[in-house]
Amino acid sequence: MNHLLSIEDLDREAIERIIAQAERFSEVSDREIKKVPALRGRMVLNLFYEASTRTRSSFELAAKRLSADVVNFAASGSSVEKGESLKDTVLTLSAHKPDAIVLRTPWAGAAELVSKWCSAAIVNAGDGKHEHPTQALLDVYTLRRRLGQIDGASIWIVGDVAHSRVARSNVLAFQRMGAKVTIAGPPTLIPRGIEQLGCEVRYTLDELPSADIVYALRMQHERMSETWVPSMREYAAWYQINARRLTARQILMHPGPVNRGVELSGEVVDSPQAVITAQVEAGVVVRMAVLYELLAGAREPRPAADRPADRSTMAETSVLGGSPSR
Repeated sequence: MNHLLSIEDLDREAIERIIAQAERFSEVSDREIKKVPALRGRMVLNLFYEASTRTRSSFELAAKRLSADVVNFAASGSSVEKGESLKDTVLTLSAHKPDAIVLRTPWAGAAELVSKWCSAAIVNAGDGKHEHPTQALLDVYTLRRRLGQIDGASIWIVGDVAHSRVARSNVLAFQRMGAKVTIAGPPTLIPRGIEQLGCEVRYTLDELPSADIVYALRMQHERMSETWVPSMREYAAWYQINARRLTARQILMHPGPVNRGVELSGEVVDSPQAVITAQVEAGVVVRMAVLYELLAGAREPRPAADRPADRSTMAETSVLGGSPSR
């Protein structure tokens, strides 16, 4: 594996291998000294163009626990504010010879482009509304630890699917692992044609009790340029996961951060069914496994002509500029 740009890059065998490696790394978290020398002498560059708490901190911890050197770069306070393009920033930072670049941007397809501009292994930590593959991997890991297997499980992903990179990655990953996935939310927040991914679509929560796992999504106000629902109060009335809708046998997930009182009521966030904290804990060991897979395994250089075609629906010129295109 040269890069991790999309869940589409992984078949079930590859996901199983990463999950198994994460299980082995979970023992490191219980040690007094939480380090292994697996990536000693390697450099991991975290390049984040968007705010992040969970993803950025877990990637940093993951790299450090593998004994890699870590460089954190945030667009705020850098030459990006002077108009430097993504490509020029990547080329500048590549001069320091990083072995891996963990990239988060507001541009769909940016990770795919960056993989062509430098020799480092690229990990997509979220590209616009496109994908967030390591979130999907840690969600699979969390469910496997809780349930053993998710083959045949019914998983409902509820909420703002239109603006969610998590939803797309999770639909693909959960189905790779044998689960049945249903997307639910207001019609305005369900992307047209999402059924082509193999999931079912519902516009009400009438059938929610049939789900084994309920995965709630945050309303992503920062990506909304218009009114998508009449009001947050009305959205909560129809789609909030609360004690009335969540049964005792169901597992509750959320990628964070949670808007309490909107997509989830406070009582279910703190309920025994919620595995939200376990998802955060899984982030470090799963991202350790991803970095190990990319950097400790053999990486074969590929000429540009042999790389898969861009998955982005965004033109390259949109990504090269210094300001996000939404």
